[in-house]
Amino acid sequence: MPPRYVVEPMPGQISAEVVALLEQTETATVGHWRHWGFVDRSIQGLLRRRVAGTAVTVQCPGPDSTILHHALGLLRPGDILVVDRLGDDRHACWGGGVTVAAKAAGAKAGIVDGACTDVEEVEASDFPLWCRGLAPITTRIYDLGGRMNVPVSIGGVVVMPGDAVLADESGVLILPPGEAEEEARAAIARQERGLATQGRVAGGVKLGDVSGATAKVLAGLA
Repeated sequence: MPPRYVVEPMPGQISAEVVALLEQTETATVGHWRHWGFVDRSIQGLLRRRVAGTAVTVQCPGPDSTILHHALGLLRPGDILVVDRLGDDRHACWGGGVTVAAKAAGAKAGIVDGACTDVEEVEASDFPLWCRGLAPITTRIYDLGGRMNVPVSIGGVVVMPGDAVLADESGVLILPPGEAEEEARAAIARQERGLATQGRVAGGVKLGDVSGATAKVLAGLA
């Protein structure tokens, strides 16, 4: 029989420099050219925040939150706890108590592929949390087993422990550590160009002229 619990070592953390770059990056900017690493859009933030950090992963089965409670005691400042609910959409594993524990550990956010609860307490804690929605039925300490710091599936995306996580009001993006800085710098440069374009449009230039769309339409009509 395999062990009911697997707890692998904590992953290396994303550097503070890369985290700072990611926190200047909009997920929707990266979405202009990247088509992978974005979790299902039904996983949305309960607060309007942008955060970035290091993925610490948990597989938490059905009505049980034993492994999740244990994981909270291992979190470090800068971590983002990523919870694979293994398909369960009925039981809320994350509420006010888990929020307090995660924030006390210095975690940046929680990402749950499933339901959460106690939204008023989450808001009062000012703790960023992404999930598939709210549910009144909660998990308990049933000792069913679980795994920590293993590859997990979150919204159709494989998340490895130590991956870079970027989450904002548009959604959640998972990046391999070796790609995070390059993507962030490219996004920041594009955002700066976008602001310049918006300024031109606000001044009267037509967006279709700037983007080239009008030229394509006129060519198609000729």
